[in-house]
Amino acid sequence: MCLAIPGRVEEITLDGDIRMGRVNFGGVVKRVCLDYVPEVEVGDYTIVHVGFAISKIDEQTAQQTLADFRAMGLLDAELAGEEKAFARAAQSPPSSCPDGSCTNP
Repeated sequence: MCLAIPGRVEEITLDGDIRMGRVNFGGVVKRVCLDYVPEVEVGDYTIVHVGFAISKIDEQTAQQTLADFRAMGLLDAELAGEEKAFARAAQSPPSSCPDGSCTNP
């Protein structure tokens, strides 16, 4: 599952011509591309999906969403480090057709 998660922008930098930011997701800080939301500034909340900020959100909604995700046990799984994600994937049964070419009868 890949959720879009709200986070608070703590820092904005440029990586060449790409606008990047350090975004805090309730204690977990990740590097995020901010190019799609040029209106977002330090201190603002944004919705992030697979490493890209996709919209600006108000603080109250962001905090409530984070609390809801935590209560459902979804936040930790979504924000796990790559090592944890790889470990979970290694424990999952292998796909019989990883390229998606299989069809179900």
